[in-house]
Amino acid sequence: MSDIWINLSLDGTAQKKARKRKSNRKSEWLCRRRHNHGAKGYREDKHKSNQYRQDFRQRQTPLQNGASIKYPQPPTSTQNTSLPCLVSPASASHSSSRPSGSAHTKPSLTFAVKSKGSDEETKEPQKATAFSPGPSVSSTDKPVATSSRNPNKYVAIDCEMVGTGPKRLSELARCSIVSYEGDVIYDQFIRPASKVTDYRTRWSGIRRADLINATPFAQARMEIMKLIKGKVVVGHAVHNDFKVIGYSHPPELIRDTSQIPLLNQKAGIEGNRCTSLKKLTKAIFNRDIQTGNRGHSSVEDARATMELYKVVEHEWERQLDANSEAR
Repeated sequence: MSDIWINLSLDGTAQKKARKRKSNRKSEWLCRRRHNHGAKGYREDKHKSNQYRQDFRQRQTPLQNGASIKYPQPPTSTQNTSLPCLVSPASASHSSSRPSGSAHTKPSLTFAVKSKGSDEETKEPQKATAFSPGPSVSSTDKPVATSSRNPNKYVAIDCEMVGTGPKRLSELARCSIVSYEGDVIYDQFIRPASKVTDYRTRWSGIRRADLINATPFAQARMEIMKLIKGKVVVGHAVHNDFKVIGYSHPPELIRDTSQIPLLNQKAGIEGNRCTSLKKLTKAIFNRDIQTGNRGHSSVEDARATMELYKVVEHEWERQLDANSEAR
């Protein structure tokens, strides 16, 4: 019996200690929770809500005694107020002519724009202006060549060729297409269908390593035709580029800078003979291209071609329009 009594008393002591530990853990959890709520502002919101209840009870007290609550009236203003909404320019001008000290009878719907100088200045809504592809210039500034048509319809192309087969026939090895602004749209090395026997690195800039993982000709041809179809294509002796691509572009959508006498006149070159792209760029822009022994860059040549076209764009297009009307 004594053994049993001792065991029971020990079990009861252990249970009390367990309950105490559990209570301590709960107290610690509540303290942490209260601290976290205080850090997040929950306790402050609760304090505000309690204060709101007290204020509400105080406002309800006079009602129980038969008194009435008088709410403050909003301040009245005699100044003319203008509501920000869109109206016709005639209404805006009419409201701007009203004296600032007139009595307020009925709010008029005007389009008000506040300025730093005055609070009652009204202006007409600005009209939308047409898109201009180039910066506007005054009569005293140097004119900037900009397209009066859709610039997205203009692209410049340049291709580099290599020799293939025993006769070293010219085949496409690189093609670059740039936009009207000179941004690169397409620039890929292209692997010819026949075996390359002459890389023509001195002029083309193509090396054997460039064509190892190049795009196959059939795939590149479809990609190029998709980009230039229906667009005005600018190029220098561009008929050679179309020949190696195996594509025929509509003549009215071709602008060949090698066959325009206007550029020779701008460059100070007499006659109508075909002038190289390098010579025209040097004469008009005083810039050297196709320099060094690493060969030509088709991107650089395409950009130079587009810049040359912009120099005579308006005169050239005016001549083409006149010729089409004469026909």
